[in-house]
Amino acid sequence: MCSDAVIKIDNLSKCYEVYDKPHKRLLQMMMPGDRKYYSEFWALKNASLEVQPGETVGIIGSNGSGKSTFLQLLCGTLNPSSGSIEVRGRVAALLELGAGFNPEFTGKENVYLNAAILGLTREEIDAQYAAIEEFAEIGDFIDQPVKTYSSGMYVRLAFSVAVHTNPSILVVDEALSVGDARFQAKCLDRIKHMKESGVSILFVSHDVAAVRSLCDRALWLDKGTVRGLGDVFPITAQYTEHLFNKTPNAGKTPSGSESHSSNQPINHWGSHIGIIEDAGLYDVNGLKKNLFNDHEKMSVKIRFNSHLLKTLDGLAVSFSLKNLAGSDLIVGSTWNEGYTFTDSLEPQEVSFDLENPLRSGDYLLVAAIENRSSAAIHYYEYMEGAQYFSSSFTSNLSGLFMPKLSIKVQKNDSGQGVPTP
Repeated sequence: MCSDAVIKIDNLSKCYEVYDKPHKRLLQMMMPGDRKYYSEFWALKNASLEVQPGETVGIIGSNGSGKSTFLQLLCGTLNPSSGSIEVRGRVAALLELGAGFNPEFTGKENVYLNAAILGLTREEIDAQYAAIEEFAEIGDFIDQPVKTYSSGMYVRLAFSVAVHTNPSILVVDEALSVGDARFQAKCLDRIKHMKESGVSILFVSHDVAAVRSLCDRALWLDKGTVRGLGDVFPITAQYTEHLFNKTPNAGKTPSGSESHSSNQPINHWGSHIGIIEDAGLYDVNGLKKNLFNDHEKMSVKIRFNSHLLKTLDGLAVSFSLKNLAGSDLIVGSTWNEGYTFTDSLEPQEVSFDLENPLRSGDYLLVAAIENRSSAAIHYYEYMEGAQYFSSSFTSNLSGLFMPKLSIKVQKNDSGQGVPTP
């Protein structure tokens, strides 16, 4: 293992023996060298990953891609068929819902059981118990058998135990998705603080925005094999393309090692690449600009050729302004306004006008031509990084957005100022 790495996984594979009839399992046990009475299912094949201290790596992929198998092998709940795993430090894992809990034990008893499994002494658990109970927020249910818990209560207690055992490595599977929105936000905030304190984190989620917000790199698994490993933005971009377009256009998507700081779109795909003639940000004088100041008027303009499409049913022109972590900040679409298009042999242009509310920083423009005639959006063309630009606010304000505010103060009977509701 690299002297600094806390996790090193090399060519890790997991194969299951699948028997179509029960008696063939017996035949295989009795005559193991004669022939194979089973078919092989490779849940994971030749996956490699190295994680440094304090690094957060997102594990993404569709259902059945091998994500959970990968984490179970890492945590030791499954044995690999081949390959090697080296781990340095205490691992705390939140895998399947309620994994490691005895349903007959109370929540409190399971806290002590789980923490002991993770290597804490009785005295260390005693010192952390109050914090675990407070974070879980399940009240008197802490003294009830966990078989009486809802799925949300399960994950609250399991996550609380995992983050209060002072791990050097935290593994979080998709169990957080069953919690309510407030508790999910609380968990993500705690994960961010653990990351800042130097804890290495493996984070599995279908929420691309959460992965981009938390993670430095991403590992994309598909049908048990590694499809991509690299910087979180391009890998999640390729994964998003894969979800919407099962037959991506070859050569249009950058490799995972390419930085999103280039002047080219970081992600460019769709069934009709080339129908967008231009997409960019313009000022009030119609000039394309890369820098906008405090509340400066700006227009997102997207020019495209509709005559290349077989139908205009459900046609929508959309844009998004994102930060360089890939989070949508401002989104607009003709679809939301109920706008319909008529066929034209000439290029058509859509303008979205707004005043720049973005605090000082660097951003990118996404331009998209879509077909929304069905529940699943079909993308004719999608350009993530059609233009890179910056915002500059002269005042040093906090927050993501700097909206213009109208403030009124009214006097009450005592003569003291109170804010208007």
